[in-house]
Amino acid sequence: QVQLVESGGGLVQPGGSLRLSCITSASIFSINAMGWYRQAPGKQRELVATITSGGHTDYEDSVKGRFTISRDNAKNTVYLHMNSLKPEDTGVYYCNGRIRVGLGGEINYWGQGTQVTVSS
Repeated sequence: QVQLVESGGGLVQPGGSLRLSCITSASIFSINAMGWYRQAPGKQRELVATITSGGHTDYEDSVKGRFTISRDNAKNTVYLHMNSLKPEDTGVYYCNGRIRVGLGGEINYWGQGTQVTVSS
C-alpha cells in the first residue's frame, strides 16, 4: 500500500509563494505518475500538475508559468512550488499517485489534503 502525506499549506497574500510537499511511503520510481489536485469549496476537484516517472510534466492552463512540479527521488518526495498566488488558487490541495498494474489496470492513491488560502 502506498501512503501519501502532504504538507506546506497555509495562508498567504496575493502575489505570495508557497511550496507544498508530498512524501510517499514507496519509492517514486515505482509510481508511474505523481500529481497535485485541488478542490475549492463547492467545486469539483481539478488537476493542477503532474509529473511522470520519466520526468514529463503537465500543468493546468491557469497555473502555467506560476507553478512548478518537481521531485526528489532520494527523499521520495514530490513538490509543488507556487508563485504569484491568486485568490482563485485557494482550495484543498491533494497529492495523487498513480500506478499501472496488470493489463490496463490502474491504482490511484491520495493524500489527506493540505489547505491553501490566498487572501488579503
